[in-house]
Amino acid sequence: MVMKTAIYLRVSTTDQHHDPQRAELTEYCARRGWENVVEFSDTISGAKFSRVGLDRLMADVRRGRVERVVVVKLDRLGRSLPHLAQVVGEMDTHRVALIATSQSIDTSHDNPAGRLQMHVLMAVAEFERSLIRERTRAGLVAARARGATLGRRPIQLSTDQRKALTDWKAAPTTIRELAARLDVSTGKAHALLKAR
Repeated sequence: MVMKTAIYLRVSTTDQHHDPQRAELTEYCARRGWENVVEFSDTISGAKFSRVGLDRLMADVRRGRVERVVVVKLDRLGRSLPHLAQVVGEMDTHRVALIATSQSIDTSHDNPAGRLQMHVLMAVAEFERSLIRERTRAGLVAARARGATLGRRPIQLSTDQRKALTDWKAAPTTIRELAARLDVSTGKAHALLKAR
């Protein structure tokens, strides 16, 4: 299988054009002598969760079809620092280099400075995830202190349903029959048995 160089282009709106990025990246690849270059692109806000071009690029990365990914800047690739770190981490797992031409970033395995940049980026993303977890925990503690009920509400049964459940427990049959007696789904019938 021939490994290829992938260039990834992204603009945020239809008023913008990929041409400036394309010109910079194709010229960069030509200077480096990389001939098997494939283009992936998106016209979508960086904040959007799913991007067709990026999804196709990452599918090729996972299949081992890409040797390096070339972008103009890192913000073209990731939605946020944690997302960028996730993408970079996945590329690193598959031994795919990430090159940001205008930022002098090259995470190739034979480039110690680029490897350092990648590890710093991933450490910052992990720090950010830790802060988010800490804020979430603090928010939950504060909500409990205010008396908020967290999680799913307990299932409320009518008097007839409670009697049907008690009768079924005295002489159990199938869950399907219990669900029919309670007039609930079989999944809810299972949940009721576990809860009571």
